[in-house]
Amino acid sequence: MSLILNIETTTKNCSVSLSNQGNILAIKELNDGNYSHGEKLHLFIEDVFKSVHKTINEIDAVAVSKGPGSYTGLRIGVSTAKGLCFSLDKPLISISTLKSLANAIVVEKDAIIVPLLDARRMEVYSAIFDHNYNQLREIQAEIINEHSFVDFLNKSKVYFLGDGAEKCKTIIKHKNAIFIDNLFPSSKQMAKLSYDKYKKNDIEDVAYFEPFYLKDFLVTKSKKKIL
Repeated sequence: MSLILNIETTTKNCSVSLSNQGNILAIKELNDGNYSHGEKLHLFIEDVFKSVHKTINEIDAVAVSKGPGSYTGLRIGVSTAKGLCFSLDKPLISISTLKSLANAIVVEKDAIIVPLLDARRMEVYSAIFDHNYNQLREIQAEIINEHSFVDFLNKSKVYFLGDGAEKCKTIIKHKNAIFIDNLFPSSKQMAKLSYDKYKKNDIEDVAYFEPFYLKDFLVTKSKKKIL
């Protein structure tokens, strides 16, 4: 038995699942358009354990979506996962958010999967995977234009998904571009990935692990004058 708690908070979708050997036992998630992770995450964790009559002390590991994504969401998810690992003396597993998102769909041979996360304005966080979910290009923060991903689009069908895909629809008009709506990173896809890492003992140093922000967090000064 390999009971793993999976935590996903990198976007507006707050998602928690409990899995055994890669199979989902319980899942709870909410995407209401708000970043309510600070209020919901611990309640969701309690709910998934209660729903299958398990206790948190029974888990073998905690997996967390490591980013990129929302700075605040990442901090909440990672700090919660690390806190649980410290208190329970359990291993921490990190999962690439974009790889997890890519695993939300199944595509035909030779097709390409491009998971996209909104990074504000016309910028996205993106990666590129083949139909077997092998990563073909490193994760990047990039500004979308009419030439984005054209080398892949000219060769095969390309499936775009994630909350960054919506902004690409009006820019990328290639005949091979296919847009999948309403898919967000979820702890559902994390289950198999976290189990694969658990079997290999591919774990993080809890004390030093940090989220993968990709970009520095910028604090904007208020334009209001302080009297």
